[in-house]
Amino acid sequence: MTTFVLVHGAWGGAHGFHLLRPRLRAAGHEVVTPALTGIGERSHLAGPWIGLSVHVRDVVNAVLYEDLRDVVLLGFSYGGMVVTGALDAIGDRVAELVYLDAFVPSDGDTVVALAPGMGRAVPPPGVDGLGASWLLAGPERHYDDPAEAAWSAPRRSPQPVRTFTEPVALSRPLEEWPFGRTYVRATREDVTGGAFTAAARRAEESAAWRYAEIDSTHLVPQNRPDELAEILLDLA
Repeated sequence: MTTFVLVHGAWGGAHGFHLLRPRLRAAGHEVVTPALTGIGERSHLAGPWIGLSVHVRDVVNAVLYEDLRDVVLLGFSYGGMVVTGALDAIGDRVAELVYLDAFVPSDGDTVVALAPGMGRAVPPPGVDGLGASWLLAGPERHYDDPAEAAWSAPRRSPQPVRTFTEPVALSRPLEEWPFGRTYVRATREDVTGGAFTAAARRAEESAAWRYAEIDSTHLVPQNRPDELAEILLDLA
C-alpha cells in the first residue's frame, strides 16, 4: 500500500480531487488531501496574513501528525510551490514527488516572479476597502463535463495574495534530493503564460525526472481522473 498526499492549487480545495481519490483507494492505497488554510474548505479562515508558509505548514503538519512515511507527494498547479516548500521539513518522508501541471520553483522563487500575470488578478466582486488589497479572484477554468463545471464553480474561492508573493524556501536543488521526481503536463494550455511549459521542459530534458503528458486542459484531476490515476498507480 502507498500513501498519496495530494495538494490542491490556488482558488481550489481538497474537493478538487473528489474524482481521483476513489480511483486510488479502489486500488488499495491511502489518500490524504490536506485543505489549505484560507481557500476551499477552509476559506472561512482567509486573512491578509495567509501566505505560502502557512500552506506549507498545512501540508507538513498533515504528514507529521499522521506520521506518514514513504509517501507519493503531489502538488497540483500552485500546489507545486507548497510541496517544494515542505521538503526541508518532510523530504525524508517522500518516496516520489509529483508535480501535476505545476510550478517547480527554486529557492527564493515566488508565484508572481514565475508568472507575473497571476499577480494582476482582479479583486473578487463585492470586495472593497482593505479586502481588495489582499484577495484575488480566480480566472475562468475549463471543464470537459458541464456537470462538473456546475459543481465546481460555487466551490472556487478568492486567493490571499500573500500566497503569490511570499518566496519559497528550499535548502538544496530538487535534483539533489534522494526521492524520485515526476512531472505530469496538461498539454492543451498553460494557464501561467509559460511557467508550466518551462517546468515541463526542465523535467523532460533531465535524466533525474520522469515525465508524462495528459491531453487535457489545466484541471486534470477533474477532467482526466482515469488517466491521472493510471500514472500515479504506476508510481506506487
